[in-house]
Amino acid sequence: MKWETVIGLETHAQLSTRSKIFSGAATAFGAVPNTQACAVDIALPGVLPVLNRKAVTKAIRFGLAVGAKINHRSIFARKNYFYPDLPKGYQISQYEIPIVEGGTVTILSDGKDKTVRLTRAHLEEDAGKSLHEDFHGATGIDLNRAGTPLLEIVSEPDMRSAQEAVAYAKVLHALVRWIDICDGNMQEGSFRCDANVSVRPHGTDKLGTRCEIKNLNSFRFLERAIEFEVRRQIEILADGGTIVQETRLYDSDRDETRSMRTKEEAHDYRYFPDPDLLPLEISELWVREIKKEMPELPEQRRRRYAQEYGLSEYDVSVLTENEEIGSYFENVAMASLKDGESLASTDVKTCANWVINDIARKMNEEDLPPWAFRVSSNTAGHIIRRIREGLINAKKGKSLLSRFWEEGRQESERTGRYVHGGYPQKVDELVREEGLGQISDSTALEEICDQVIAANPDQVSDYKGGREKAFNSLVGHVMKATKGKANPQQVNEILKRKLSG
Repeated sequence: MKWETVIGLETHAQLSTRSKIFSGAATAFGAVPNTQACAVDIALPGVLPVLNRKAVTKAIRFGLAVGAKINHRSIFARKNYFYPDLPKGYQISQYEIPIVEGGTVTILSDGKDKTVRLTRAHLEEDAGKSLHEDFHGATGIDLNRAGTPLLEIVSEPDMRSAQEAVAYAKVLHALVRWIDICDGNMQEGSFRCDANVSVRPHGTDKLGTRCEIKNLNSFRFLERAIEFEVRRQIEILADGGTIVQETRLYDSDRDETRSMRTKEEAHDYRYFPDPDLLPLEISELWVREIKKEMPELPEQRRRRYAQEYGLSEYDVSVLTENEEIGSYFENVAMASLKDGESLASTDVKTCANWVINDIARKMNEEDLPPWAFRVSSNTAGHIIRRIREGLINAKKGKSLLSRFWEEGRQESERTGRYVHGGYPQKVDELVREEGLGQISDSTALEEICDQVIAANPDQVSDYKGGREKAFNSLVGHVMKATKGKANPQQVNEILKRKLSG
């Protein structure tokens, strides 16, 4: 029997506010345990929650970004369950009426665009953290994270493979960072996914029994956990067994999922409206104000790069992976302009190639965050400008870029912060001091070409006889005579003119 995989993701994006969703306590990561938990967070008697306006604003930004409905009236509810890191005995969340309803996310699947529908996105508070490994025979509780604002983004079960789920998670991860609502730091738990996985006979519409895999905080673990769970369920069903609806955890050391608890239904949590919080009312004016402040979205930027710059689909996809690399590319292109040029008239493709093949490649090799460029866009653009002006050749330009990149890396390691290597003025200083400049003097190049032609009669004869490779050899002789400093375009023009006479 052929089986079809059905996947839906619940993604928790920690909203990048300085204080918690219902209290004024800080949200900074890495503080000493229980030093960022105030009376509200630890549920002392008589305390009352106060909603963080910034958290609401960021939720609205997300809704606008995915084309969702922003509910102008939403309700906060109490989700009741007991766990040691939940002091109140309930979590404040949204149930019947979330702040964001619907919306879509587009992913690339098998080389084609695929739309993944969103069910909802709702605001809620995070729980604390249980520390099992730090205490022999006991568990410690750190409530620093209790009350941290979360946006839970729930998809429809529209994904059909682990690869599609990872593609969706990556697009969502890039989007929440792009619109500046979440830092996306998966190592710190700022962005984590729960995967709802089921299988069904191929060609049927009825959904199978799902299992939820909790707290997957890397794309690699997400993919592996889903693949294991799909195999597990198919083996059980193929042997005549039944799937139990449950919550499971992924063990990365054993590369397997294991049972955590029987999956609860909504009624198990006994949701009811929180009596301490009034319904959240959002005016149309507030939504319009937020919409005016929205950045250019990834899809809009992709269309613009293709239409205005004529870039290939591959170039566009790389340059819109995140907001930082796109902005860096455009700043490089602006810095590469000669006096009086407009951006549309410059060789944007050259700038794109540099950013993709050199800058982005170096960042991937060093596993740098997307904003940590070792060389500033102004410096990179200035190098390209000098190449376009004929002052240096492309090889010397790439050498300067690598030199500045290494300077930035060493200085970053020394100081413990990200530093840009080089600066535009240093480009010109090195060109002058180290003789990196390109020979563009036509009189000098004419003389050198004459000497090369006179010294290589056989290759001249071969070229005139139709052997194009002989011409390349003559160009090589000129470049060797000038130690690689001759302007290649001028050399080609001079040699062709002289050999055609």
